[in-house]
Amino acid sequence: MNTIKAIKERRSIMPDQFIDKEISDETIDLILDSANWAPTHKKTEPWRFKVLKGDSQANLGVFLANKFKETSIKYSEFKFNKFKNNSIKAGAIIIICMQRDLKKIIPEWEEIAAVSMAVQNIWLTATDLGIGGFWSSPKLIKYINEFTALGEGERCLGFFYLGHYDKSLIEKRIPGPIQEKVIKLYKFKESI
Repeated sequence: MNTIKAIKERRSIMPDQFIDKEISDETIDLILDSANWAPTHKKTEPWRFKVLKGDSQANLGVFLANKFKETSIKYSEFKFNKFKNNSIKAGAIIIICMQRDLKKIIPEWEEIAAVSMAVQNIWLTATDLGIGGFWSSPKLIKYINEFTALGEGERCLGFFYLGHYDKSLIEKRIPGPIQEKVIKLYKFKESI
């Protein structure tokens, strides 16, 4: 797939849209290798990923559902079940983390941007391979260290759900015109 086509076909495919089809370890390795090529300031490579398949996915779902029940001000059985079930509907889940290099003074936003670019590479590669993806960052990510160990300076930024899906059911996206989002400042004296 060419780059422009992958960008235009990338969608948020929710776990409810996934079909029951395994994602091989080799495919996950390929997807994660593409993440490793993301740009990064001062070569900090702040992305860290924890891959869940099988029982570990189900355990994450139970953990998130129970943590939601324990901490929610407005508890809902629907959300409880969604946290629990999304994990088992996925072919794999990647816990997205950022590892700050405490010796290099890089602004946090630049490290978050680098991780986001790594996730975009994941998404585009998955799209190219016919696999759907969805990045979820619920408030519950702040408790992830109760589920899995995080290193010093490591922070969870969300969960990336991967799964095969029926491509015929996905709606086409037509973004608003780019001309409405761009100001061209070609002359030195032009102002906004």
